[in-house]
Amino acid sequence: MAGHSKFKNIMHRKGRADSVRSKLFSKLSREITVAAKTGMPDPAMNPRLRLAVNNAKAESMPKDNIERAIKKAIGGDADTYDEIRYEGFGPGGVGVIVEVLTDNRNRAAANVRSIFSKHGGNLGETGSVSFMWDRMGEIVYPAAIGSEDKVMEAAIEAGAEDVESDEETHTVFTAFDALNEVAQALETALGEAKSTKIIWKPKALTPVSGDAVATLMKMIDALEDDDDVQNVYGNYDISDEDLEKYAG
Repeated sequence: MAGHSKFKNIMHRKGRADSVRSKLFSKLSREITVAAKTGMPDPAMNPRLRLAVNNAKAESMPKDNIERAIKKAIGGDADTYDEIRYEGFGPGGVGVIVEVLTDNRNRAAANVRSIFSKHGGNLGETGSVSFMWDRMGEIVYPAAIGSEDKVMEAAIEAGAEDVESDEETHTVFTAFDALNEVAQALETALGEAKSTKIIWKPKALTPVSGDAVATLMKMIDALEDDDDVQNVYGNYDISDEDLEKYAG
C-alpha cells in the first residue's frame, strides 16, 4: 500500500506478487523464529511471539509455515540473528528508519549503506533520525468493523492514545508498553484485529513532490527487497497524484 499524508500509510508497500509474497513469508518466519528463540515458544506466554504469529496470520501465511518457524527455534537449529536499526535521510530530506534481522552484520550494513548512497540518501548514526519519531503500538481494524465513533469509544475504554480512520481501516495507536493490554481489550470489544505491531510514528511529516518522489520510492523499494531488512519507515508526505504517477 502506497504512503501519503495519512500516517498509517507511511510504510510504503508494493503489490504482492508471488515472488514478493514469498519474501514476505520468509521475513515473517524469521521474526517468529527470533521471537520464539529469545522467549517462551508459546505465543500465550510470549508477547513478541504472539504479535509475530498474529501478523503472519494477517498476511495469510500458512499454519504449517508458522509452526515450522517456531519448531526451528525450539530445535536449536535456528541461525543467530542480530537486530539492528539503521537511520538516515533519503531524497527530499525524508527521515528513514530501517529495521534489520541479519546473520551477517557486515553484509547488512554494506547493503543498506549502498542503497542509501545509490539513491541520493545518507546513512547516519544511531539516533540521528529516530528522535523525530515515537515508538508506539499500532492496531489496525478493517472499516467494516464499525463506525469511527464505535472504534473511538472502544479505544478510549481500552486505554489507547489515538485513532485514525479512513474508508478502508481504523488504526488505533497505543503507548509502546501498553500494546498487549490495549490489544486484548479491543479484541474483547471489537473482535480480532487485522494487524497488531510495534511501529515508529513520526512526530511530523516531510513534504515530497516532483522527481524526488520516484527516487525516494525506489530507495524504499530496494530496502524492502533486501533479505535482511524487516521494516522500513519514512516520514514522507506525498500527494495521491504524485504516488499515482510513480505507480504508473
